[in-house]
Amino acid sequence: MTKPLMKPDEEATERFNLIAPLVCDGLDKGRRYDLMHEISERSGLSERTLRRYVSAWNEGGFDALKPRQGWERPDSRLGGDFGLIVAAAIELRRESPSRSVADIIKILEMEGAVSPGSVARSTLQRHMAAKGYAASQMRMYTSKGAAARRFQKEHRCQLFQSDVKYGPFVTVENGRKKQTFLVVWIDDATRFIISARFYLEQTTDEIEDCLRRGIQKYGVPEKIFTDQGGQYKSKQIARICAKLGIRLLRARPYHAEAKGKVENFNKQVGKFLSEAALKRFATLDEYNEYLRYWVDEYYQKHSSEPLGNISPATAFGTDKRPLKFVSAATLRDAFLQTETRKVDKTGCISFNGHQYEVGLAFIGKKVEIRFDPSWTEELEVAYGQSKPVIAKKLVIGTNCGVARELPEHMRTEPPKTSRMLDALKKEFEANRHDSEIATMFKEFWEGGHGDV
Repeated sequence: MTKPLMKPDEEATERFNLIAPLVCDGLDKGRRYDLMHEISERSGLSERTLRRYVSAWNEGGFDALKPRQGWERPDSRLGGDFGLIVAAAIELRRESPSRSVADIIKILEMEGAVSPGSVARSTLQRHMAAKGYAASQMRMYTSKGAAARRFQKEHRCQLFQSDVKYGPFVTVENGRKKQTFLVVWIDDATRFIISARFYLEQTTDEIEDCLRRGIQKYGVPEKIFTDQGGQYKSKQIARICAKLGIRLLRARPYHAEAKGKVENFNKQVGKFLSEAALKRFATLDEYNEYLRYWVDEYYQKHSSEPLGNISPATAFGTDKRPLKFVSAATLRDAFLQTETRKVDKTGCISFNGHQYEVGLAFIGKKVEIRFDPSWTEELEVAYGQSKPVIAKKLVIGTNCGVARELPEHMRTEPPKTSRMLDALKKEFEANRHDSEIATMFKEFWEGGHGDV
């Protein structure tokens, strides 16, 4: 069911709610551009319309946002309410872009908004098209084949894009051949490669490792943009972004063109692979070593037409936006993965086929383990509010015959006496007093004084 016809004040309120984020004080140009794009995508209104609303608000406030009561083609049967009817028809089209004009008129007639036969299909269609809501105009936003609008951030590190590309085969253990995968993180504004590396898998661990290498070298981005791949949709990726204050964005399904910059780089990687084939690389390390040479000395320094015929390295290096770095401890904490384990009766946990000694104090408890996927010789173990402890891999035989110390939180000051023996002494003395009284009474009875 369509919404009631809106009055000018209601229309102005709706317009202000749309542009409210755009009229905040202190909003920088880049952020304003991003918000304008997001609001346009969400509302279906063009960015030009949104800019007109913002300009009207700045010049005349709330009243300037009210719809203008302009000239409408006269229709004696509709009187002066035709503008409201068009607004109601647009609302119905927005609810379901596939609705035909004939169906829209039918709904308005059934709801009593117009009298039967009073609205001509061609008339309503003309007015809806004038406001940008013709069927062909709506298909630009709903059709899977619609072209994505080009965009580019204004400054470096505002947005990183990522993708995974199938790479060459390399030799692994036992002489087997295995497929490699190229993980790439690229800066949107400058097309500068933040991090690129071949891996033997394409899981979340590889995505994280590549991203961490880039952040260590070039700082934390405002946002990252990925596709709908399972390796990007993990809880761990979302946790990393939350820890570092990164906004996570994902492309719509089947819209690879939205990540055109990283896709373009993947095509250029073909040049590197052609050259690498001449050197007959066999190992993963060889591919990664020479990929780094190719990226730093060829791709980063090669001029790009979309950048104004300057190289990605020049565009990234001359950008005045400061890089945002975090401490090593903060970065490490953000990229630690977490799992839950139950401590067995020997004070150990099992992880990735290995035993780790946690401590007797945690026997029977479920603990949270934190670990770096690239190095699992030690695990960080946390339980409740207690201080995390470090658990190392257990080597069978190393602890045989070695007395374990009592955990610190279970220790106390050395006792000055034995409370057990003191209590027994007290009990003995009480029982002894009762026994002496009974003995004295027995002697009195045997002395012949029992008839008194």
